[in-house]
Amino acid sequence: MTRFPISRRTMLRGAGATLALPWLEAMMPAYARAASQFPVRMAVLYMANGIHPDMWTPQGEGSSFELSPTLEPLRDFKNDLLVLTNLWNESAKGGEGHYIKTAGFLTCTTANKTLGVDININGISMDQVAASKVGKRTPLPSLELATAPVTTGVDKNVGYTRVYGSHIAWSSPTTPLAREINPRLVFERLFNAQKPQHISAKQDRLLLDRVMDDARQLRKQLGSADRHRLDEYLSVVRSLEERLERASKPEENDWKPLAEIDGEAKPPEVPKDHTEHVRLMLDMIALAFRTDTTRITTFMFGNAVSNQNFSFLEGVSGGHHSLSHHENDPDKLRQYQLINRWHVEQYAYLLGKLREAKEGEGSVLDNSMILFGAGLRDGNKHDPHNLPILLAGRGGGRIDTGKHLVYTPDTPLANLYVSMLDAFGTPVERFADSTGPLRGVLA
Repeated sequence: MTRFPISRRTMLRGAGATLALPWLEAMMPAYARAASQFPVRMAVLYMANGIHPDMWTPQGEGSSFELSPTLEPLRDFKNDLLVLTNLWNESAKGGEGHYIKTAGFLTCTTANKTLGVDININGISMDQVAASKVGKRTPLPSLELATAPVTTGVDKNVGYTRVYGSHIAWSSPTTPLAREINPRLVFERLFNAQKPQHISAKQDRLLLDRVMDDARQLRKQLGSADRHRLDEYLSVVRSLEERLERASKPEENDWKPLAEIDGEAKPPEVPKDHTEHVRLMLDMIALAFRTDTTRITTFMFGNAVSNQNFSFLEGVSGGHHSLSHHENDPDKLRQYQLINRWHVEQYAYLLGKLREAKEGEGSVLDNSMILFGAGLRDGNKHDPHNLPILLAGRGGGRIDTGKHLVYTPDTPLANLYVSMLDAFGTPVERFADSTGPLRGVLA
C-alpha cells in the first residue's frame, strides 16, 4: 500500500452495487505521504542582469515540454520543476534599469527614489511574511546569503542608492536584512544555533542590554529622521534579543535538529574561485535545510549591475553586466547565454544536494520550494515583462511540478508568491498586487 497507492477512482463492488471510496491516505502519492511528516522549506536564488531571451523559454506547454539550451542543465530535475512564463512585476516597470527591479523582486512594490538617506521599498518581502509567522519554530528565522558585499554610494547615471541593488529580503519597508558572504561564518552560525550554550547566551544578552542602553542615550541627541532609522535598527536588535532569550532557556525550547552538524567540517573562508564560492554558499543552504536550523533562505548570486568577470568560463571573456548590454551582437549574446547557463547549473547543483538528503520515502527537495529568478528579462532592454522564473521542489506535496505553464502576458508575479505562501503553511488572501493564486502551481 505504501509503495503502490490506490487510485482515487477505485470503487468497492459487491451484490451488484458499486460505491466510491472516501479519500484515504493510501490515495496520496508516496512522496506526499512521506513529506507530510517533515517541515516545508523555501529558498529564493536571485540572478542579476537578466537572460538571453531567445534561449530561455522551453518548447511546448504542460508536461509535454522540452528544455531550452539555457535550462538544459535541469534535465535530471524536469519532473521536479515548474517553468513559469509571462509573469511580471508591475511595480518595477518604471524608474531605472536595475535597482528597483532587484529591491522589489520579493516585495512586488516600488522603491522610493533616493540617494540613500530615506530608503523605502514600501513593502515587506514574501520570505519575511513567511518568517514572521513560522520563524520562531527554528533557531534562525531566516538566512540571507550572497557572494558580494553590499554596494554603497549612488549610481549617478540613474540617481538611486546602490543599496537597493544589494537586497531582496526586507523585514520592513525600510529595513533590508544583512547578508553573509563568508561560508565559514555561515557554517559557524548554523553550528552555534544547533548547540546553544546557556552561559554564552546570557553573556550575549548582557552585551545587547548595554547596546540598548547606549542607543537610548544616543536617540535623545538625534533628529526625527535619524531617530526613525535608529528605531528600525533597534527592532532588529530586539529580534536578536528574543532568539538569545530562547537559547538561554533550552528547557523551554522544544526544537530538535533533524540532523547533527559535524563541527570539524568547516568550509574555507571566501575562496578566490567564484564557482567554488557559490557552491559553498549553496552547501550552507542545503545544510541549514537538512538540519532544520532554518526553513527560509535567500541567496543573491550577485548584486544589481554585477560585473562579475566570467572569463573562467570557456568561451567567455568579460563581465556579466557588460555582456548583458549585448546590443544584439551575436558574440556577446553567445557569451551572455553561457553565463545564464552557468547560473542554472548552480541551481541544479543545489537541487541535487537537496534530493540526495533523504527524508522518509522522499527527500528534502520533495519538502522544499526553491525559486530561481531575475528581476528583468533581457538585460539589454531592462525588460520587466516575462521574467525568467523557475520553481523546483514539491513543497511537501503541495506543488504540482513537471510542467511548463504559460500565462496571459503580464500575469502578476505576486500571484506566485500567494501560492508559495499557501504551500508553505502561511497563507495570505493577498500579496502586493496579486489577483489570486497562480493557476496550475498548487496540487
